[in-house]
Amino acid sequence: MSYLEYAVKTMPSGPRKILYLNWPLILLLISVAAMGFLMLYSVAGGRLSVWAEPQMKRFAMGFAVMIAVALTPIWFWRSMSAVAYAISVLLLIAVEVMGSIGMGAQRWIDLGFIILQPSELCKIATIMLLAAYYDWLPGKNTSKPLWVAVPVLLILLPVGLVLRQPDLGTAILMVTAGGGLMFLAGVHWAYFAAVIAMVGGLVTAVLESRGTSWQLIKDYQFRRIDTFLDPASDPLGAGYHITQSKIALGSGGWTGRGFMQGTQSRLNFLPEKHTDFIFTTLAEEFGFIGGFSLLVLYALIIVFCVATAMSTIDRFASLLSLGVAMTFFLFFSVNMLMVMGLAPVVGVPLPLVSYGGSAMLVLLAAFGLVHSANIHRPR
Repeated sequence: MSYLEYAVKTMPSGPRKILYLNWPLILLLISVAAMGFLMLYSVAGGRLSVWAEPQMKRFAMGFAVMIAVALTPIWFWRSMSAVAYAISVLLLIAVEVMGSIGMGAQRWIDLGFIILQPSELCKIATIMLLAAYYDWLPGKNTSKPLWVAVPVLLILLPVGLVLRQPDLGTAILMVTAGGGLMFLAGVHWAYFAAVIAMVGGLVTAVLESRGTSWQLIKDYQFRRIDTFLDPASDPLGAGYHITQSKIALGSGGWTGRGFMQGTQSRLNFLPEKHTDFIFTTLAEEFGFIGGFSLLVLYALIIVFCVATAMSTIDRFASLLSLGVAMTFFLFFSVNMLMVMGLAPVVGVPLPLVSYGGSAMLVLLAAFGLVHSANIHRPR
């Protein structure tokens, strides 16, 4: 019996697919989202209708999408990876033409039934296409220059469009996740050493370009770097966010001030308390224990994604699961480092906790791909 015949014969079908869902992973996702609902209720002053209720509706929609994606065979998503990538790139181009502007950036597009941030979709679509590419590519060609150039171009195309919005944080995440997947696929380490050296040169060039006619990044992005290096230099201006964030983190102590008792968030000292800085609110109200508990839930989610990748002999499903785990890790780690002052503020939301529709829907759909890999692996 060939592998294909064996895989088809042992594939779950019908109601049995529900049983093969990764139920511990589903419970973890619900637990994290519930913590988000609780914090959104708190920062709104005890009102559901402001942020918590819309977020619950989005999670319910995203959960339905996740199940639908999970029950669809993984081979279908392999065949649709190029289509998903093309659609996400076209949406990024559409943002350039007719995108909505908010907070000084043009990142959203109104599709009528939803206001979508295409860069969120492109993160996962790029991972899908890279996984399909390395599933197709013979192992002996993985580190050959020509075959390395292809995925690099696939990554840089959407990254260039995202940088024009401008959205430096998302662009960095896309490059890191894409490069990480290339490494996991077996690309030789020497390429990454060369890239690290180039990045060092680029950082130097960026810093040297400040105030010149060929300045490489925006003024507000330079201010973020200054704030990261010395927040106290402008505590009421560019350093205000991170200064208030550190005050809130420190005031939480071990057990926190108590639910809905955080002064920094309740008295509006903390900007963006329902989006990028919601972890600070959690740490202020529930202390180190609350923040660490969320971190444990995140770590367990990654463990289950990696376990799925290790349990399947399908290269596409394995790389895709690892790519989703890596993207998820980058999301929450960068956000937490950012609000603690250990990384520049780059506008990365806390996954499944921060208020927002596009990130939640796309992320739950990505976890649906992990479920699909688990359900449809040969048994």
